[in-house]
Amino acid sequence: MSGLLEGRRAIVTGAAQGIGLAIGAALADHGARVVLADLDGNRAEASAEAIGRGAIGVGCDVTDESEVNRLVDRAVDELGGLDLFVNNAGITRDASLKKMSVADFDAVITVHLRGTWLGLRAASAVMREAKSGSIVNLSSMSGKVGNPGQTNYSAAKAGVVGMTKAAAKELAHHGVRVNAVQPGLIRTPMTAAMTPEAFATTEATIPMRRAGEPGEVAGAVVFLASHLSSYMTGAVLEVAGGRGM
Repeated sequence: MSGLLEGRRAIVTGAAQGIGLAIGAALADHGARVVLADLDGNRAEASAEAIGRGAIGVGCDVTDESEVNRLVDRAVDELGGLDLFVNNAGITRDASLKKMSVADFDAVITVHLRGTWLGLRAASAVMREAKSGSIVNLSSMSGKVGNPGQTNYSAAKAGVVGMTKAAAKELAHHGVRVNAVQPGLIRTPMTAAMTPEAFATTEATIPMRRAGEPGEVAGAVVFLASHLSSYMTGAVLEVAGGRGM
């Protein structure tokens, strides 16, 4: 791989598996030093060991202000700074409006919106001082087109887009860029929970007629992390095979 991100210091949340792990591996492949954060600290450490190249695994609940602050402090202490923060951690609690509990609504909103906001705030505090940095937030095509059974998730992911644009406007003059990626149907442990029928039905709506792979989302994040996107902020990149366009 190229040294596109040589010397960059990065944190990825929700990085023990799926898209987050693929992002962490891709950043490391391109030369970045990476901290993989996940609610499951043991899995984060195992994933970091699998990636190698100095990757560090850390346990972190992204909804907890003190834990997110400690995560950023540790990365700065161990890596010497912070150039990239990827807000990827997420959960689903799918149900129809009729059946969804308030607890399941609140859980999804809290992880995606409070979690992303806490990461944004902590990372940007460091980056503002350095007058440089890139923050990438993971939204979803669910936040653009809406998915039945996902009123909580669709609302949260739409909120991530609004948060991205607001933060991009606040931070641009400090040299900090904030962009978002909206994956479509991607083969991950999360989508593996779908029934084969539901997966096939969704896949049939995609112009490219296939689901995406985690590495294809990671490629967009690498681009947004690098100098190749130096004049981009507040942008939302769809990685969805043409779905929802």
